[in-house]
Amino acid sequence: MAESVLVQSKVQPEQKEQAEKIFKRAGLSMADAIRIFLQQTINADDIPFTITAKQPNARLLKAIESSMNDNGPVYDTVEEMFAEWDKRHAAS
Repeated sequence: MAESVLVQSKVQPEQKEQAEKIFKRAGLSMADAIRIFLQQTINADDIPFTITAKQPNARLLKAIESSMNDNGPVYDTVEEMFAEWDKRHAAS
Protein backbone atom coordinates (compact mmCIF):
# COMPACT_ATOMS: atom_id res chain seq x y z
CA MET A 1 0.00 0.00 0.00
CA ALA A 2 1.23 3.50 -0.84
CA GLU A 3 2.40 5.83 1.88
CA SER A 4 -0.35 8.08 3.29
CA VAL A 5 -0.23 11.87 3.29
CA LEU A 6 -1.89 14.24 5.75
CA VAL A 7 -4.71 16.43 4.40
CA GLN A 8 -5.86 19.32 6.61
CA SER A 9 -8.64 21.87 6.25
CA LYS A 10 -10.04 24.58 8.49
CA VAL A 11 -13.83 24.57 8.86
CA GLN A 12 -16.35 26.23 11.14
CA PRO A 13 -16.88 24.27 14.41
CA GLU A 14 -20.65 24.01 13.80
CA GLN A 15 -20.06 22.68 10.29
CA LYS A 16 -17.69 20.00 11.63
CA GLU A 17 -20.09 18.98 14.39
CA GLN A 18 -23.09 18.73 12.05
CA ALA A 19 -21.13 16.70 9.49
CA GLU A 20 -19.74 14.36 12.17
CA LYS A 21 -23.28 13.58 13.37
CA ILE A 22 -24.31 12.67 9.83
CA PHE A 23 -21.19 10.56 9.25
CA LYS A 24 -21.67 8.80 12.59
CA ARG A 25 -25.21 7.78 11.57
CA ALA A 26 -23.67 6.20 8.47
CA GLY A 27 -20.97 4.49 10.54
CA LEU A 28 -18.22 6.70 9.13
CA SER A 29 -15.50 8.82 10.67
CA MET A 30 -14.59 12.23 9.26
CA ALA A 31 -11.49 10.63 7.72
CA ASP A 32 -13.60 7.87 6.11
CA ALA A 33 -15.97 10.45 4.62
CA ILE A 34 -13.08 12.51 3.22
CA ARG A 35 -11.46 9.39 1.69
CA ILE A 36 -14.80 8.42 0.12
CA PHE A 37 -15.24 11.93 -1.28
CA LEU A 38 -11.74 11.90 -2.77
CA GLN A 39 -12.25 8.46 -4.35
CA GLN A 40 -15.66 9.38 -5.76
CA THR A 41 -14.12 12.55 -7.24
CA ILE A 42 -11.47 10.42 -8.93
CA ASN A 43 -14.04 7.85 -10.11
CA ALA A 44 -16.26 10.56 -11.64
CA ASP A 45 -13.33 12.65 -12.86
CA ASP A 46 -15.43 15.53 -11.56
CA ILE A 47 -17.11 16.80 -8.40
CA PRO A 48 -19.38 13.84 -7.49
CA PHE A 49 -22.45 15.96 -6.76
CA THR A 50 -24.14 19.16 -7.87
CA ILE A 51 -22.99 22.20 -5.94
CA THR A 52 -25.95 24.40 -5.07
CA ALA A 53 -26.35 27.77 -3.39
CA LYS A 54 -28.13 28.01 -0.08
CA GLN A 55 -31.80 28.63 -0.71
CA PRO A 56 -33.47 31.70 0.82
CA ASN A 57 -35.75 31.07 3.79
CA ALA A 58 -39.52 31.68 3.72
CA ARG A 59 -39.21 35.20 5.19
CA LEU A 60 -36.74 36.31 2.54
CA LEU A 61 -38.79 34.72 -0.26
CA LYS A 62 -41.87 36.61 0.97
CA ALA A 63 -39.91 39.89 1.00
CA ILE A 64 -38.58 39.26 -2.50
CA GLU A 65 -42.06 38.43 -3.81
CA SER A 66 -43.52 41.50 -2.12
CA SER A 67 -40.89 43.78 -3.61
CA MET A 68 -41.46 42.35 -7.09
CA ASN A 69 -45.22 43.00 -6.84
CA ASP A 70 -44.76 46.49 -5.40
CA ASN A 71 -45.04 49.54 -7.63
CA GLY A 72 -42.46 51.40 -5.57
CA PRO A 73 -39.64 53.52 -6.93
CA VAL A 74 -37.11 52.10 -9.39
CA TYR A 75 -33.55 53.44 -9.45
CA ASP A 76 -30.97 53.39 -12.22
CA THR A 77 -28.02 53.23 -9.84
CA VAL A 78 -27.28 52.24 -6.27
CA GLU A 79 -26.09 55.78 -5.64
CA GLU A 80 -29.47 57.15 -6.72
CA MET A 81 -31.25 54.73 -4.41
CA PHE A 82 -29.11 55.68 -1.40
CA ALA A 83 -29.48 59.40 -2.14
CA GLU A 84 -33.27 58.95 -1.99
CA TRP A 85 -32.95 56.87 1.17
CA ASP A 86 -30.81 59.58 2.79
CA LYS A 87 -33.40 62.26 1.88
CA ARG A 88 -36.22 60.23 3.40
CA HIS A 89 -34.35 59.52 6.62
CA ALA A 90 -33.03 63.07 6.98
CA ALA A 91 -36.63 64.31 6.92
CA SER A 92 -37.68 61.99 9.79
